[in-house]
Amino acid sequence: MRLLVIFALLVLGFPSIMAEVVDSFSKCSDFFIKNEPPEIEGVLKKSVSQDEDRYKLICQKYDGQYRFATLYDIREKIPVFSAYKFTAIYKKNPHIPWMIEPQLEPLDGEMSEPGANQAVPGDYWNQKTLDRGHLFPNSHAADEINAESTYTQTNSVPQESSFNSGSWKLTEQSVRELMNSNCRDQNNKILAYVLTGAVPGNTRLNNRVNIPSYMWTVFCCYNAKLKAWESKAYWAENKKEKDPKPIDAKTVEELEDFLWKKFKKSSLLSDDCYAL
Repeated sequence: MRLLVIFALLVLGFPSIMAEVVDSFSKCSDFFIKNEPPEIEGVLKKSVSQDEDRYKLICQKYDGQYRFATLYDIREKIPVFSAYKFTAIYKKNPHIPWMIEPQLEPLDGEMSEPGANQAVPGDYWNQKTLDRGHLFPNSHAADEINAESTYTQTNSVPQESSFNSGSWKLTEQSVRELMNSNCRDQNNKILAYVLTGAVPGNTRLNNRVNIPSYMWTVFCCYNAKLKAWESKAYWAENKKEKDPKPIDAKTVEELEDFLWKKFKKSSLLSDDCYAL
């Protein structure tokens, strides 16, 4: 049956990523520090969705390997977050079509409804003020294949173009350089764990896809220079900008307090990443 769905999607012009919609993040838990996914009240607990009719767990598989993990909100048609490991800098931009996840689509006999539970490329056609913004940015990927894997609709949200190419891009670049400089594993290889997410807003793209009110990101790693754990969090409003600047770094606790006011009470990272 799944082959029929994939065939239908390809015929309709929607390239598909061979990811896996799973019951638990245990299949791809290594993208979370100490294999511990976040806990978000009413959303995710002990690696399991707390509302299976809304929040879907995706182990993003591409070219035969898991590349990152995504918690996806099929009601709002945007991800809650994507989780990935930063291990190297790859500065080239791949040129591939944006992909969708066939397993998120409902089945009716041999028919499918592309876009019923996720954004599709057509939502962005003729769009001049909103970009398709990555949560796991291709600029944080370690190589070409990992960069290509980020081009799935389930890893993107509508972002104001000036914000996406302005303060958010500047922050992605500064965080990348910071992690590249400071973060090391026990073998002295680059390693940081990153979560990037979106807070749903009150407007929709194409009357379908939620336009987030805020974007947030947080990383944690072992700082080989300080010989201690390091974490930093960032968030900003998804709005038009005239004079973009990098977003100021905050603590994990401050980010969780912000998300509690805007979203749900949450515990994002391992205990090692707090009060740093």
